[in-house]
Amino acid sequence: MSLAQILDELPTFTVAERQLLVCRAIELDDPAMLTEDEELVLARLEDHRRDPSSAVSLADMQASLRSRSAR
Repeated sequence: MSLAQILDELPTFTVAERQLLVCRAIELDDPAMLTEDEELVLARLEDHRRDPSSAVSLADMQASLRSRSAR
């Protein structure tokens, strides 16, 4: 089906069908995380669960990033 055909058909779609179409289009633009990246996130989450005091506040992180960019 061409883009023109899809656009012609859009008015006949239900709200749910249009929402599904938009969600699917967004998913195509948002690739899944690489396996190694996902493993890193899960490992860091586990580290945090073991030692919650190791966390850095958002304000501290923002300040750190600002000071780095000011250099």
